[in-house]
Amino acid sequence: MASMTRTRGTALRRLTPEHLSPGCFAFVMATGILSIGAAQRGWDAPSAALLVVAGVGYALLVVLNAWRLVAYRRAYGKDFHDSSTAFLVFTFVAATDVLAACLSGIGALAPAGVLLAVGAVSWLLLGYAVPWTAVLGRAERPVTAHANGTWFIWVVAAQSVAVVAATLEPDVPGGRNALAMLAVFAWSIGIALYVAVAILVVYRMLAFPLAPEQFQPPYWVSMGAIAITIVAGSRIVEMESTPMVDAVRGLVAGASVVLWCFATWLIPVLFAAGVWRHWLKGVPLRYSPTLWSIVFPLGMYAVAGMYLGRADQLPIVARIGELWTWVALAAWAATSLAMVASWASVLRSPR
Repeated sequence: MASMTRTRGTALRRLTPEHLSPGCFAFVMATGILSIGAAQRGWDAPSAALLVVAGVGYALLVVLNAWRLVAYRRAYGKDFHDSSTAFLVFTFVAATDVLAACLSGIGALAPAGVLLAVGAVSWLLLGYAVPWTAVLGRAERPVTAHANGTWFIWVVAAQSVAVVAATLEPDVPGGRNALAMLAVFAWSIGIALYVAVAILVVYRMLAFPLAPEQFQPPYWVSMGAIAITIVAGSRIVEMESTPMVDAVRGLVAGASVVLWCFATWLIPVLFAAGVWRHWLKGVPLRYSPTLWSIVFPLGMYAVAGMYLGRADQLPIVARIGELWTWVALAAWAATSLAMVASWASVLRSPR
């Protein structure tokens, strides 16, 4: 009996902020993007419900992370110095901006503007701090041995800033030029970062052994990063005329179509990798917070198709995005049930 009590106590401690994943905000990212997707389909009630869930989740996770920063600073610092997990902290930036995009969609421009400021500043600060502490500042070499799908979240963070800036630009006449510059700047940086990260991750996969256990859900972010780049590009194409936007409008429109084709090609590859990992290699499929790294790209691909189809007048692309919304919603529901079930298993007396 005493052994069971100790075991249960150990399990419950895993739910404390000390063990909070640095990628926990991926839940908000996935839920928020599905709220946007539902709104694009005209599903107002589901969109509002998902927005409430995303907002509550964001507030709770901010509190828990603040608690962790104060009470468990050593654990927080360890995440920042681990090149295999450090880039997960960019989920905070992306979640902040996804929530801002949701709020702008319902006309809450002031809160959306505040969240954009938070997201942009944190993106700039973390964009310098994380690569330095987790990659350049490490004595261990080669650091590329730890490159993985989480590194693409750096790209997602940049493009999330571009999306919100481009979304708010038409509704903020006084700040139109500044928002246009921010949108194009973040979009351009995101493109450059994607190329750099893709080279490093592919090199890691070719130069070092990759066990099935290491091919984790964040590799799906390689597609999600492209999808959010498409959304950002589509929003830039739809922006009002400014010198910065006019200079890149044609380039961004064409690049978005090319990127959509590549993202579509990547989806079967990633599904096949999942079959190889779980079916052929026998890695158990269990809930972990990283599963939200699959849901977010699926939702973002749906939204990307709808936005791109409208911006570039491609009805077939828009229709694919509309149908893909069902895939993303199914993945969100399944992952939510798995998350709740995992909590329940911890709370029950362990066998």
